[in-house]
Amino acid sequence: MVEWTREKLASNSGVDALAIEEFERRITLPDSEVCNSLQIALEGAGAFFIAENGGGIGVRLKLNRSEVRRISVLENEGGIVGTDAVP
Repeated sequence: MVEWTREKLASNSGVDALAIEEFERRITLPDSEVCNSLQIALEGAGAFFIAENGGGIGVRLKLNRSEVRRISVLENEGGIVGTDAVP
């Protein structure tokens, strides 16, 4: 999501790249300290972790107001909605 390599995540989190690989491949589950270090590093890069609150656990990117406005503008630039049928 933040477009980091495993090595960059390892460098920014202080977690060994092999431990990250084993976690990604579901070989091992890291302890809470390692998970916390990974989360802090990813949040610093713009990821936002959503707690389980009835809607489910998830992750999304943080967006600032300017980015939200720009996305809103882009979403409305398509004009009138038509059919997708191609003759």
